[in-house]
Amino acid sequence: MSTTSHARARRRDRRVYLRSHPVLFGLLAATRGRPVRRLGRTLLVHGPEAYREALTRLPLDRTAAGTTGAAARTALRDGGGGGGGGGGAGGVHGGVLFDQEGGAHRADRRGLVGSLGRAGVEDLRSLWRPLLVRRLAPLDRGGEVDLVDLARELSGSVVCALLGSGADPRAVAGAAAEAAAASVRSHLPGPRRPRAEAAAARAADRLRLLLGPSGEALPAMVAVAAVNTTVAALPRAVAWCADAGLWQQAADEALRPVLADELLRVTAASPLLPRVAAADGAVGGCPVRGGDRLLLVARHAAGAHRHDPDALRPAGPAVDRLVFGAGPHACPGARLARAQLADVLGALAPYRPVVTRARVDRGAALPGWRVLTVRAGGCGAGA
Repeated sequence: MSTTSHARARRRDRRVYLRSHPVLFGLLAATRGRPVRRLGRTLLVHGPEAYREALTRLPLDRTAAGTTGAAARTALRDGGGGGGGGGGAGGVHGGVLFDQEGGAHRADRRGLVGSLGRAGVEDLRSLWRPLLVRRLAPLDRGGEVDLVDLARELSGSVVCALLGSGADPRAVAGAAAEAAAASVRSHLPGPRRPRAEAAAARAADRLRLLLGPSGEALPAMVAVAAVNTTVAALPRAVAWCADAGLWQQAADEALRPVLADELLRVTAASPLLPRVAAADGAVGGCPVRGGDRLLLVARHAAGAHRHDPDALRPAGPAVDRLVFGAGPHACPGARLARAQLADVLGALAPYRPVVTRARVDRGAALPGWRVLTVRAGGCGAGA
């Protein structure tokens, strides 16, 4: 491992930001010198303490336009029957987890967290470990493996197991990716995109039909969150591990979980959390008015732009867990994400794979690769 190898890994990973949303991420990079910076009615929150304060102390409007909750509501509750208008399925307790308030929100989160606890994740491991053996077998023969395609099958299989669905995992993963991408396109700032909301509704309908006839939006929301974060996170983390020469750490059973945390911190699958203040307050010493928009930059709060991943000198849980949110807004799938990546790294470590091809997915909901192929080390360097 060297500074040069980390520089190569960082250059490759930067492509997923600059080729998908170059103006937005250019702005975020230019303003990260201060913990909080105000631009009109928008606050850019970069510092770890300010980021944590925004998620744990400031009242947030979970349904305001431009937030995750608004996109989820449009795609998975209000959507349905073309055009994104009425007739959509109602979610559990009338919400879709991300746009819920109070007791209903907490109840659904508790249920989800329970199924993703230590015992639940261990059960899921018995599902994906044989999948990894099967999908990585071509590396034994000098062949290549597309890590994006593998991540789709893995995430789709986990979602189907969590929801008790007999649907095809690849079809579920594809529908969840399209639903998220279409929903994000319909909520991007700027002029309204023709037929964007209708496309989001059609994608959500397809996903709900695949998952079953219950008519509830929560299963679809679980699928959208699990698939898109997994497909964004795993290939990027593996590419960084390969480019920076971290396979020795990945092969060490004691260091592997720490390395997984470090790679998730630096690649930050959900690098930006858009939120809206529900009431007046303050973040990082900066006054906030109700209705102000907050762009919480998870990757900067976690120090992804400053500190390279290293299991021997980790940032520690107080920092690396920030990419999963904080307090009541922490991601319930954090344990699952860490376990999945640790097992993928462990399965790949004996091959010391190198990247042979990498193509950015410019239309995905989260920054990531459309194609990321690897082959066993010693078979030639890649793109």
